[in-house]
Amino acid sequence: MNALQLCFGQVMHRRLRPTVHAFRYPVFYFRMRLQDIDQIERPLLSRNRFNLFSVHDADHGARDGSPLLGWIHALLAREGVVADGDIWLQTFPRVLGYVFNPVSFWYCHGRDGGLKAVLAEVNNTFGEHHNYLLVAPGGGDIREGQTLQAKKIFHVSPFMAVNGYYRFRFFGGAGSRQGGARIEHADELGELLHTAVSGTAEEATTGRLLKAFLTYPLQSVGVILRIHWQALQLWLKRVPFFSKPAPPLEETTR
Repeated sequence: MNALQLCFGQVMHRRLRPTVHAFRYPVFYFRMRLQDIDQIERPLLSRNRFNLFSVHDADHGARDGSPLLGWIHALLAREGVVADGDIWLQTFPRVLGYVFNPVSFWYCHGRDGGLKAVLAEVNNTFGEHHNYLLVAPGGGDIREGQTLQAKKIFHVSPFMAVNGYYRFRFFGGAGSRQGGARIEHADELGELLHTAVSGTAEEATTGRLLKAFLTYPLQSVGVILRIHWQALQLWLKRVPFFSKPAPPLEETTR
């Protein structure tokens, strides 16, 4: 299996109340096996230096440029999770030096190939980040489509209060050509938001990387622009606005 996969797919959001609001955008993203991250470089892709596409350690984990594999292993050890197999990071790359990742997923496997944990690394537009560590009840393998729940404690949108909980479900995976994640946000009144990201993995050849850039040349900037465009539409629909609370003291919750 290649250490780097290029995935073409889409992102979907559907808000259910107080008014229905939905959108769907095409995207591309990377899946990288962290044990082999030193092997991802291509003529159009660099690690920790500028290129058409680049992946920087400082965009993830400790955010200080330290090795990602050591960081995730230390986090899992602190949390008592044994994941001694492949670890894959699913994320948007930098395009011409810029990226904003609303969420990246770290898929943490055991030696037997079973999925032991998923770390959802969430960023907001205020430069803050938080990690939700997802494990199966009882510490077993995470089954495909299994619902994993986490309490929402991190601000991501002024049109969503910081309360309720998330339900995560994952499909496919690093060994599958098709894969995706679905997230539902619910509160005491019921379901509030459905989101999903899905894609088809291809070998990250120079030709396919060039295709990704020519097809979506403004993806990185477009993510931010689309966030603000959707926020404007929610404001025009008079969806209630919530002030940003202080970020949680804990960097990782489960």
